[in-house]
Amino acid sequence: MAIDEAAIRRALDEIEGPEGGRGLFESGLVGGISIAGDRVTVALEVDPAVGPRLEALRQEAERRVAALPGVARATVVLSGKRAKAAPAPQRQHQPPPPQHGPGPRPKAALPGVKHIIAVASGKGGVGKSTTAANLALAFQALGKKVGVLDADIYGPSMQRVLGVSGKPDATPAKTLLPKMAHGLRVMSMGFLVPEDTAMIWRGPMVMGALQQMLRDVEWGELDILVVDMPPGTGDAQLTLAQTVPLAGAVIVSTPQDLALIDASRGVQMFRKVEVPVLGIVENMSTFICPNCQHETPIFGHGGARREAERLGVSFLGEIPLDMKIRVTSDEGTPIVVAEPDGQHATAYRRIAEGVLATLEGHAAHRAPPVIREE
Repeated sequence: MAIDEAAIRRALDEIEGPEGGRGLFESGLVGGISIAGDRVTVALEVDPAVGPRLEALRQEAERRVAALPGVARATVVLSGKRAKAAPAPQRQHQPPPPQHGPGPRPKAALPGVKHIIAVASGKGGVGKSTTAANLALAFQALGKKVGVLDADIYGPSMQRVLGVSGKPDATPAKTLLPKMAHGLRVMSMGFLVPEDTAMIWRGPMVMGALQQMLRDVEWGELDILVVDMPPGTGDAQLTLAQTVPLAGAVIVSTPQDLALIDASRGVQMFRKVEVPVLGIVENMSTFICPNCQHETPIFGHGGARREAERLGVSFLGEIPLDMKIRVTSDEGTPIVVAEPDGQHATAYRRIAEGVLATLEGHAAHRAPPVIREE
């Protein structure tokens, strides 16, 4: 059954806004409504000063939307809206009040998931999703239980790379069961919307969708959850960093200077939100001719290694630009599965070994205090 957006608006207008008189939609508090299959996300834009007092209102809105025909799951998020209030007058000769209260709020871990790793890039077109899929499969080849979250909300592609499709099943509690692909547990927005649908979402909608795919999925017991991030340094990256305790981030870049500038921005972004950078991968390092096997540095060579040294982060390894990697990804059987004993699978496993050495040997030393469990 198709979900009626007008019915969602009517349901929201049945709830009186915080200022009274008018419903939520009529009051202009609804910043956006997103419908993805049988799941609905609503963003309410409120003054941050009163946001903590509106939790009961948020829950009521979520309950009413979830009760509508065809809705399997509803998520309502509160999004901050800058208030236009005049500044309060300052008293003379009175110091500002001291700041009390706890420090940063600890992030809630995902039950059963030991490590969450973000695979990110400063720009698109560097082979990030292909790298994330093969890295996840390399972790699995090393004996780990692995899941993959395709967090690229605007352009999900993991369902194509891993060769899996169809809507995920739901549990009686209305949480989602991840799809299985090559032994990996997989969740992607690509399972919930048609492949050719343009995801034109504002920031709050991205935040709600990401939180839904993290929290409302039965991931089970995992050693590693690999998160394929959208390119850039925007809402999705900040939401993930602020929502769950990331064990670290792997930055994917190509060797040329323009890509390395964006990779550097990605490193700095994760450092600012106190997420350890596990290292940089140089993808499409050299082109290998399928006929004569001659290597040509089309995009240059060694740039990512030099940038890693300059930034003081680990250089994890090089992956060549090879038709086999492209073909196997397009066919839904990544190279680590298609040719597990080949040189490319070996390269991905070496990268995975480097990441595991950091996670298992130095994680306690490197993790920032905000994500430690007390």
